[in-house]
Amino acid sequence: MPRAHYNFTPNGPLPEIHQHSTAKHEVLRSYLSAYFRTLAPSHQQEELKLTIVDGFAGGGLYTHSLTREIVYGSPFVFLGAAKEADFLLNKDRHKPLRMNIDFFFIEKDKGAFSLLENTLKHEGYKDRIDKDIKLINGSFAEQVKPVTEFIRKKNPKNGRSIFLLDQYGYTDVPTSLIRNILKTLPSAEIILTFNVDSFINYASDNPVTKNLLEKAEIPDALKGRSIDDIKSKEKDFRLYIQSCLHQQLVQSCGARYYTTFFIRTEGHGVYWLVHLSQHHRARDVMTTVHWSVNNHFIHYGGPGLDMYHVLGYDPASDSSISNQLELGFCFDDPAQDRSIAMLMEQIPHHVFSHDEGISFGELFATTCNSSPADSTRYKQAIASLAELKEIEIFSPEGNRRLKSTTIKDGDRLIPSRQLTLLLG
Repeated sequence: MPRAHYNFTPNGPLPEIHQHSTAKHEVLRSYLSAYFRTLAPSHQQEELKLTIVDGFAGGGLYTHSLTREIVYGSPFVFLGAAKEADFLLNKDRHKPLRMNIDFFFIEKDKGAFSLLENTLKHEGYKDRIDKDIKLINGSFAEQVKPVTEFIRKKNPKNGRSIFLLDQYGYTDVPTSLIRNILKTLPSAEIILTFNVDSFINYASDNPVTKNLLEKAEIPDALKGRSIDDIKSKEKDFRLYIQSCLHQQLVQSCGARYYTTFFIRTEGHGVYWLVHLSQHHRARDVMTTVHWSVNNHFIHYGGPGLDMYHVLGYDPASDSSISNQLELGFCFDDPAQDRSIAMLMEQIPHHVFSHDEGISFGELFATTCNSSPADSTRYKQAIASLAELKEIEIFSPEGNRRLKSTTIKDGDRLIPSRQLTLLLG
């Protein structure tokens, strides 16, 4: 069953927020900080144009389930991040950067909506409501079309926007909605949650499970197999089901680039945090955040360019015969060392398979979905390979690159001439 909605009651106690939600907020805050910097790289830029959509905004105010402290929800994470970016991006500019940001906070539950509205007013945002802050009491599915139209008109060229879709289970955001957003708004980025553990715990061979998959618009996720057949024949049936769900989910959403990571929880199962976009740079920013906020997330899969990557089911990695899945990939220092070492082993195969070499940008764009590494760790591995004289790195002008920090997208990676002569 999907997780229950928060219980918002007028004049009642605040609903509790759990660890997995505060973890999402930490990643969201870190991502926005990095994201804003990518939008304004030049001091000559006069305007930063963006729309932020929180499709399941909640009440904005909670009590932490463990500490009992007051915790502000995702709308305030967005507003706070924008305020911080305004200060940081403008502090060294002679001509101020105009922050043209619109916020859509959509919430279906009337009690939650009322609390959010009151909290925004109490926190000093009253004069911005119905201006740059749009409060909508309704469902995301009903509001997505007019919101998307607003974004398209505001920014016709690329529709730059961020959608946070922290759905209550796994059926509130059908994949067609995401597919249409990404098609209409080429620069949109979507952060989606999916309660995968809940689905697996309650899935069975009955019409309810079939109906849930149809509502999520991934009806063929289990590839025609029954739950009983999967549980009886697959040694690690949970991983197999996760793999099936993941494959059809990302394919049906129509995103060229994605990251999918498990949110660590205590007593609330496993959640996916899925980042979907149409550009590898956006994917890179999110992956870098996972490395910096490494105390909440696990990546299941190989540390390098593993074709089974995040959720692929590989019988060789079955938890009954390997401890890989229990340990996971935790984005810590040992994980970084393993990732760089594996990239050093696997990248030469890609370089050597191209007669004229391959650009760094093409290498990263065509392999990043299957790796937990970000571009920084790719570059560290490539620089180490160059130092070992396995490959060479040249700029478009023919200059040799030697340091990881100097490698650019247009730089070409070619087999080392010395190695080529030895092999010849």
